[in-house]
Amino acid sequence: MSGDTAVAPTPAGAAAAHAAHRNRLLGLLVILAGAVMLLAGATTWTMIRDQLADEKITVAEDARWFGGDVVDGPLTAYAQADIINHHAMEASGGRTYAELDREDPVRATMMNASFLRASLFTSVLAFGVSAMAMGLGLVLVLIGWALMPPGRAATAPPPAAA
Repeated sequence: MSGDTAVAPTPAGAAAAHAAHRNRLLGLLVILAGAVMLLAGATTWTMIRDQLADEKITVAEDARWFGGDVVDGPLTAYAQADIINHHAMEASGGRTYAELDREDPVRATMMNASFLRASLFTSVLAFGVSAMAMGLGLVLVLIGWALMPPGRAATAPPPAAA
């Protein structure tokens, strides 16, 4: 015999090992869910950006912000929607689509402006949702990492007193 004695696992030690295994599995699942959300959010952001850029829309020069820039992100899309509204309201004398007479030729301009603004606002919303997905994904990765138990050496029972 070498003098080393094996210590039989105690019920408390077995329960702790089971809890550590469960936490490790839960942590890995939460990290995986977070990674999927990060990837989905980044993919959506990129897809929206590319689709907007492919339209080759340029923010009007007289816009309050980003004049002359290509619409390829949430801020430029919002700036273009804002200046479209400004131009449409100038054309209608400050009246909305609903306030114009049915026979008023400016009504079609207001309708088109409304559709364009709605499309741009939809892209702004999609950028926001994809950013939220990425943010939540990051939070889930951090929570999953926090759930992971420390390495085995740190969870080993203390040596028996001599």
